[in-house]
Amino acid sequence: MASTTNAAVIFCVVLVFLQVSCVFSRHPTEGKFELRQNVPAVMTVNGFQEGEGGGGPASCDGQYHSDDEFVVSLSSEWYAGGARCGRSIRIVDFTNLGMNAKVVDECAGCDNEVGASSHIWKNFNLDTSQGEVNIRWSDLDF
Repeated sequence: MASTTNAAVIFCVVLVFLQVSCVFSRHPTEGKFELRQNVPAVMTVNGFQEGEGGGGPASCDGQYHSDDEFVVSLSSEWYAGGARCGRSIRIVDFTNLGMNAKVVDECAGCDNEVGASSHIWKNFNLDTSQGEVNIRWSDLDF
């Protein structure tokens, strides 16, 4: 009888352990992304204010943002289902000048693109009429 009781106790402990470990081993895709460093990309001009470009509010927070902010949209792959929302990235231009920007939106249908506010363009001393320039970007929030 004692061995049956011990076996039942051991079984229950193992079962509880497995249930607990299963709860802790679930990894939802939201909130997770691979940290990126020095990723080559094309920077485009993106308007984040209401009424610009016919787009709606930013997908991260449902708000419009001033073009005087350091804000960007990322291609869907880098946007990572919203995992980068509110996080900062560092953008570096061809002269190695860099600045930080906050991810606020997704650029659905874009490939290898960082859509930047006109404020970022101005701080790189770039004319927005260029339309696009080659840059590199890196995640800042670890």
